[in-house]
Amino acid sequence: MAIEASKEEAGGHRIRLGMVGGGQGAFIGAVHRIASRIDDQYELVAGALSSDAARAKASAKDLGIADDRAYTSFAEMAKAEAARPDGIEAVSIVTPNNTHFPAAKAFLEAGINVICDKPLTTTVAEAEELVALVKKTGKVFAVTHNYTGYPMIRQARAMVAAGELGEIRLVQAEYPQDWLTEKAEADPNNKQAGWRTDPARSGAGGCIGDIGTHAYNLACFVSGLELDQLLAQLSTFVEGRLLDDDVQILLKWKGGAKGMLWASQVAVGNENGLKLRVYGTKGGLEWTQADPNYLWFTKFGQPKQLLTRGGAGAWPEAARVTRVPSGHPEGYLEGFANIYTEAARAIRAAREGKEAGAEVIFPSVEDGLTGMKFIDAAVKSSQAGNVWTKV
Repeated sequence: MAIEASKEEAGGHRIRLGMVGGGQGAFIGAVHRIASRIDDQYELVAGALSSDAARAKASAKDLGIADDRAYTSFAEMAKAEAARPDGIEAVSIVTPNNTHFPAAKAFLEAGINVICDKPLTTTVAEAEELVALVKKTGKVFAVTHNYTGYPMIRQARAMVAAGELGEIRLVQAEYPQDWLTEKAEADPNNKQAGWRTDPARSGAGGCIGDIGTHAYNLACFVSGLELDQLLAQLSTFVEGRLLDDDVQILLKWKGGAKGMLWASQVAVGNENGLKLRVYGTKGGLEWTQADPNYLWFTKFGQPKQLLTRGGAGAWPEAARVTRVPSGHPEGYLEGFANIYTEAARAIRAAREGKEAGAEVIFPSVEDGLTGMKFIDAAVKSSQAGNVWTKV
């Protein structure tokens, strides 16, 4: 079982954290706040928690944020916090997609590290601008593709890199849900459905940007492969919906591997069915998010092996991000927390003018750009009549 870095060994006080979005009634904001506190590495001290001024103030009060650090816009917050001697060291951006770019840009330019929800932006050009700005400022930038924080996903990545599967031939990813089977966005109280199906706030992709990017990011993270081309069919099954709610994509990876990706928000009977399968010349791996503490590994010609988080088959890469003994489930919140804690290690190293160790892994701004290129290519492929498109 891994021992989390203490504040003392990692460089002193908790990292002063601010948040943009995530106010009253927001699901993902609460998830980020829990994740930031699990390993006791952050303290939430400021926020621009809603675009509505009254709700922003009320949300800050609920969270114990001082009134003078409860802001009504991210621009105001970035400017004010950068000027304070006790200003925030990092900001968590948990807003709809269209706000990611301007908010991240404002905080980077103010010299503040960024932890941003996915997808990174709504366009490739915006993502490229953020990549350039991160290089210019030297700030830490993490994208919360939280599934990369799961211990057995870390192990799967390490096993592929060590050659346990041989040369990779096939990478299959799927992420079905059913919560948008009906037109949930027609309900004005369903804010989650409202912005996710609105091109002005979500960008050019609906399902593909919301969960398809998670499946794609996970496939890249574990396989270590880079995508060359894709052929995408983005469908909208619910009448009147403005963005895709089902995604089916063929993949050609550089080096010759093939694959498929399916993501859907209208697949009745699926709650959150993220799965990944990777097959090589010597063996295969299978992982399911609904049962994340287990990884199936098969060597060609031998019986399948069930590897468990914290068990005898766990590799150091899994043990490093494990908190509790085997048999005690770890999942979604802990995976999120691992991204926050890895980012904290990088931020603390940067305080001292150092690089974080190679073992510190989290999705970067470059990974966010990769995700945006994937969305862009898939949309273009589908609009052109489902044709092979370079990524």
